[in-house]
Amino acid sequence: MDFSIRAANVEDCKDIARMIRELAEYEKVADNVRVTQRGHTKIGYALYFYSYSSWTGRAIYMEDLYVMPEFRGKGIGKALMSKVAQLGLAAGCNQLNFTVLDWNKSSLDFYLSQGCFDITDKMGYHCMRCEGEALEHLAQP
Repeated sequence: MDFSIRAANVEDCKDIARMIRELAEYEKVADNVRVTQRGHTKIGYALYFYSYSSWTGRAIYMEDLYVMPEFRGKGIGKALMSKVAQLGLAAGCNQLNFTVLDWNKSSLDFYLSQGCFDITDKMGYHCMRCEGEALEHLAQP
């Protein structure tokens, strides 16, 4: 299957919004999504940003990796993740971080097959969040 990977632009917003909704449905959190659009031409995306580790320096965080179900198993997810890794290395990053749902065995198996490891098991870290009223309260001086 032929496909290309490139940086997103404003014309891609409709397709990205659609895929975000599809990902939320897959992850069983569709009620949390607040974007709307129709139609599509794109079949997958990776959303990432740069971060910093106190111990190891610059890092890249992959927030989302999504490929439409009918296009999975064709190397697109691997190519997207590879592109994120390439961008991270080019920017001086030495690690790629991301989360995966505990019930998503196919994704977990895929990440493990790429040489990734579960830091929850290996290092004992927990992913924490503060939101809503708790975040508002925390922000008070």
